[in-house]
Amino acid sequence: MSATDFRSLCEQVLAHLAARNLRLVTVESCTGGMICAALTDIAGSSSVIEGGLVTYSNALKSSAAGVPADTLIRYGAVSEETARAMAEGALWHAADATIAVSVTGIAGPDGGSAEKPVGTVCFGLAVFPGKAISERHVFSGDRTAVRKATVRYALEMILKA
Repeated sequence: MSATDFRSLCEQVLAHLAARNLRLVTVESCTGGMICAALTDIAGSSSVIEGGLVTYSNALKSSAAGVPADTLIRYGAVSEETARAMAEGALWHAADATIAVSVTGIAGPDGGSAEKPVGTVCFGLAVFPGKAISERHVFSGDRTAVRKATVRYALEMILKA
C-alpha cells in the first residue's frame, strides 16, 4: 500500500467515525501506538480520537486495559480472548470512547512458537454498548511488514464496525 493510499485509509476511518458520532480509543501491544499515531497524524482527528494505550507488558494489559489476570494466564497475551478483553477494558477505562480497537501479537523476529508463529496477531473490536469481536491472523514478512499489516487490518476493522 502506498503512503497516499494509507493516508486515504486513515482519512476514511476518521470520516467513518465522525459520520457515526463515534470516539475511538486504541489499545496496542505489538504496534506500539502506530494505529493511534497514524490517525492523529491527520489534522482534526481530535474530534473522533479519544486516545491510545500502549500495553506491551501483561501487567499493563491488566492495570491499564483491565484484562483479567486469569485471561492472560489461561490464554496468553497473544490470544483472541486477550485482544477482546483489551478492547472491552479500554472502553470501560476511557469514559468518552464509544469504540475500541486492540492488537496483540508476535511481530518478530523472535518469540514465535509452533502454535503461535511469528506474524500471529490477535485483534479486538468493542463498540459501546456491549458488542465485542476478536480475530486472529498470521501475517508474513519481517517485523516492519507484520506491524504495517497489523495497522492496516485494524483500520479496516474499524471501517467494518
